[in-house]
Amino acid sequence: MNRPEPAEYADFYGTYVSKVPGTDVLGVLESQRLQMLHLFSGRSERDGSFRYAPGKWTVKEVLGHITDTERIFTYRALRIARGDQTPLPGFEQDDFVRNGGFGERTLADLAEEFAAVRNASLTLFRSFPKEAWSRRGVASQKAVTVRALAFITAGHQIHHRLILEERYFPAIPRA
Repeated sequence: MNRPEPAEYADFYGTYVSKVPGTDVLGVLESQRLQMLHLFSGRSERDGSFRYAPGKWTVKEVLGHITDTERIFTYRALRIARGDQTPLPGFEQDDFVRNGGFGERTLADLAEEFAAVRNASLTLFRSFPKEAWSRRGVASQKAVTVRALAFITAGHQIHHRLILEERYFPAIPRA
């Protein structure tokens, strides 16, 4: 599969698309599932409630956000892949996090949910015939292709995983 061209997504998503290496987006999505499970394995509930600065999301909220956003991106991909030309609305991420109840759940449960959603996303993307990948629709008042949505999904996860690794779970300094 080719990488999406800039005309296939809104400028805002260029940051996410640029983070995805190569052209095998399905391989990247699969490896991310394992990376995320590894990142959260052995983490405590205290870790899950950590926020690196006042007003920033907790680890649980970041993970819930990644999962919710993936659901929205793949829903958009499904609609567009099936030829639905109905413009799809945007969403307010802060409302989703505020109303997600992520703080009342365990970190392990949220990680398991991410893995389940990612498995469903992979199954969906793998089901698309070749011609579906270039189908174009409108989401958040911007044109987008199915191919771009797969790359955006992967890049969004990379973006937030890097923030988790750099700001929430900094590496132990080497001796």
